[in-house]
Amino acid sequence: MKKKKILLISMVIFILIAIPVGVYAFFENRTIPVNSINLDDSVNEDLENEDTSANDPTDNFEEQEEDNNEPVTDEPSNPDILPNDAPDKITELLNNMTIEEKVGQMFMVRVPQAEAVTMVSKYHLGGYIMFGRDFSNKTKEEVINNIASWQGASKIPMLIGVDEEGGTVNRVSTNKLLRDTPFKSSQELYAEGGFDLIYEDTIDKANFLKSFGINVNFAPVVDVSTNSADYIYKRSFGKDATLTSTYASTVVRAMRESGMASVLKHFPGYGNNVDTHTGIAIDNRTLESFKESDFLPFEAGIKAGANIVLVSHNIITNVDSHNPASLSSKIHEILRKDLDFDGVIITDDLYMDAISKNYDSSVAVLAILAGNDLICTTDFEAQIPEVIKAVNDGTISVDRINESVRRILKLKEELNLL
Repeated sequence: MKKKKILLISMVIFILIAIPVGVYAFFENRTIPVNSINLDDSVNEDLENEDTSANDPTDNFEEQEEDNNEPVTDEPSNPDILPNDAPDKITELLNNMTIEEKVGQMFMVRVPQAEAVTMVSKYHLGGYIMFGRDFSNKTKEEVINNIASWQGASKIPMLIGVDEEGGTVNRVSTNKLLRDTPFKSSQELYAEGGFDLIYEDTIDKANFLKSFGINVNFAPVVDVSTNSADYIYKRSFGKDATLTSTYASTVVRAMRESGMASVLKHFPGYGNNVDTHTGIAIDNRTLESFKESDFLPFEAGIKAGANIVLVSHNIITNVDSHNPASLSSKIHEILRKDLDFDGVIITDDLYMDAISKNYDSSVAVLAILAGNDLICTTDFEAQIPEVIKAVNDGTISVDRINESVRRILKLKEELNLL
């Protein structure tokens, strides 16, 4: 009697479980796990082999999604190609550029006096740097139209730069048609209103330059110089390394906020050396002295987000006694590794006497091999073909070119040019 009672209870429990499951299966195309209830093998086989092709297509879609445990998308079916593998804007641009276009991007050159528009497309130039002659006696509208014509001729928007340091070096604001008074030097500004006034002046200057279409100001000068007899003194902040470091970070932050690219110069620090516009400067200071003083403002500017660092033509004998800093891989290695700079490195103008009187047109090849990303020069018509030749014969690897062009394109993207 007890056994019959247990059997009866078991049957009731089975019915209570089987009926709901069966009903659920009926409404869900019977896609139930065949082992969830104790059916005989023939029923299991029928359920597994049942043709559901006549069912609602949406039901098949849901079934496929459940069985495969993978969402159906419009992406390529290749499992090795994921959405995140799609090339970014810079990579896509880089992949579609010719060697000539890539090399051209690495040249930021003085605006030629003739055929400036033609040269942009002919040499695929990365940028123009403007000097006093490009602003002299011109109205604002004329300057704007000139810059717009260069940009219009360029497949990739150009960097348009200028040296508007303030004080003794101003290219734009000395033209009274463009500004009532030239921008003051950093020393004058600091004496009048400290770092607050320097910050305000930097914002004002950046907005002024941007109104013409200029996107790079070759400033600030962060060389440490406290001796009024030094060549670089009037262009420098004129204070010790600590204050010059604060100056560097103040200016760079203001320029970044204004959308103007900054250029820290002249790495690794000018010191009391002679003018390299007129000859070679030999610097015999120890590397340790650079680390304790000259490098500090560059480090501060880099931490503040400087876009570009300009390397001078001074020969630093205790680092590389054979090559000017601009052509020295050892100097560039210090900048990349010790100072942790991953932005764009540009040479000082290769047309300056320290270089032009001692090297031929292949100097641009040496500059790239040393580690420069941008070549600042006047003699680009001779130097660009030399670089292209060096790439074609394997002297410069394509990877080396790509490395620099990627940095340049990244800078242009940061400036909202791409």
